[in-house]
Amino acid sequence: MNQYVTGSVIKTLREKNSMTQLQLAEKLGVSDKTVSKWETGRGYPDITLLESIADAFRISVTELLSGNPIFNANVSANMLKSEFYVCPVCGNVIHSMGESVISCHGIQLSPLEAEEPDENHGITVERVDDEYYVCVDHEMTKEHYISFMAAASSDDIQMIKLYPEGGAEARFRIRGVRKIFYYCNRDGLYCRYNVKAQ
Repeated sequence: MNQYVTGSVIKTLREKNSMTQLQLAEKLGVSDKTVSKWETGRGYPDITLLESIADAFRISVTELLSGNPIFNANVSANMLKSEFYVCPVCGNVIHSMGESVISCHGIQLSPLEAEEPDENHGITVERVDDEYYVCVDHEMTKEHYISFMAAASSDDIQMIKLYPEGGAEARFRIRGVRKIFYYCNRDGLYCRYNVKAQ
């Protein structure tokens, strides 16, 4: 990770969980003075305690390190609320159905914000039997390409990885598809809403 848990994060989480320094210390097997040192910035918890601290606050270690606890209200798992993350180092594509803390190569990733298609990222959708044939008018060179496409309905997501020097096209089962996402490695994420074949 590119950061470490801070005393202010521990204090905020402790107070949010209505815990005293002594109560937290007892859960962790340390003294309340140790917890006080962490919270005032005069020391840091040993790395071996991170999992125990996260467990005490009922969060993940990643959330603890990021300082941003996630409260996922999207328990219905509506795929139309999908979030996509792309690592700038390796190009890894990560999908989540709600708010998440995602890291890759030690970098905390932010969810991509989808834009509507523009003149440089035009999309066509054609119905072929029980599928949508989707084509993006875009070059596919090693430097500039469409990295992936995804089709989302309320209960399903279909995702296809694309590669440079291939075609910027994909086929998706029609079943309830309402959004088609596609990602340009230079210009970001695009989304076609209320999908209907042209």
